Amino acid sequence: MPTFVPRLNHLAEWKQDLVIAFGTWVLGVLVYVSGMQVLLNGPDDTPLWIRLSELTAICGLEMLRRKIPLALICALAVLAVDITFGPSLPILIVFTDFLYATTLYGSRRTSRLMIGVAAIGTIAVVCLALIFSQWRTAVLAAFALLPFLVTPVWWAANVRQQRDIADSERANAVQLATIGELDRKAAVAGERSKMARDLHDVIAGHLSAIAIQSEAALSMATADPKLSRQVLESVRENSVSALDEMRAMIGLLRADPSTGDTDFETTAPARLAELSKLVESARASGLEVEVGTVPDLSPHLPAAVDLTAYRIAQEALTNAAKHAAGGRAVLDIRADGGILTVEVRNDLRPGSGSGDDGGTGLGLLNMRERAAAVGGTLAAGPSGGGWLVRAELPLEGS
Repeated sequence: MPTFVPRLNHLAEWKQDLVIAFGTWVLGVLVYVSGMQVLLNGPDDTPLWIRLSELTAICGLEMLRRKIPLALICALAVLAVDITFGPSLPILIVFTDFLYATTLYGSRRTSRLMIGVAAIGTIAVVCLALIFSQWRTAVLAAFALLPFLVTPVWWAANVRQQRDIADSERANAVQLATIGELDRKAAVAGERSKMARDLHDVIAGHLSAIAIQSEAALSMATADPKLSRQVLESVRENSVSALDEMRAMIGLLRADPSTGDTDFETTAPARLAELSKLVESARASGLEVEVGTVPDLSPHLPAAVDLTAYRIAQEALTNAAKHAAGGRAVLDIRADGGILTVEVRNDLRPGSGSGDDGGTGLGLLNMRERAAAVGGTLAAGPSGGGWLVRAELPLEGS
């Protein structure tokens, strides 16, 4: 489609020039036939066929009025021939359109040149009239030149200025639209990146718990069937939760917001209100979990802070179960002074790592990024013979 747009515009311009040329030719013929073409005193002795030939030539050049400066030079030659036989009104009127077209369609330099020519030409005619006749004649000559020389150039200059302003505004609008589209795509890409990270964290956490719990179930299958069944039930619960959250996240990633295509069922994001399930899953993995103070803040917590606190607790308990299996962990969540503090402290068994794959995994990095995303901080490291993860999340302005 864009390939044909210039051709269509050119065809429209050609038709417009054809209408102008034909219309001016008809009006000129009527003026010559009626005998109103005389500009100077005395009768017009020039044969009508010469006048009509001049008119046909200059009207034919109207088809080239956008070809600058060829059209103006050819029209100026026809005007010179007309002045030789005695200036006539139709030729002079048609010539003003060439002045208008040259100022409007020519280059910026040509347009400025035409304004200067119009001003200098008017001053020159007035000066010549003052030299060779009285001042009244000079004033009349100036007024006579106004509609034929100054007016078309001035009018075209104003139209060109408005057109340039419109083009500039249109270009600015296109640039703003482009910038807006780029910002939208960047926002979508960033949001999808966050979703992908969430998906990684969710699946990694659940699969780690499943692996640990499966190993525990295998080791106690014959020793304690009842406890083994509880562990397997926790494995199943973690598996179902992982599948549900993965399906919801993939549905969000595949959704097309521009068309409203959201053909999937979403699951509510995990919150601190579901902390008991997380603790039970960690205990089923063989970790002794002690829960400290956990105030009921769910109705007052910002959604982002609520989800971030849950994910940090989940990642910290998963790491504790992985590196300190059979050990003890303490989970403490409290709110004070507009700060929500999440602490997970666990024992380190001899020979175990730092709680995050020896410091080389993505767990601590993801937790720090989550905390920073809501304006908080996270610290993790050895503490009192164990490992401490402490996150401070602001409750306001997150």
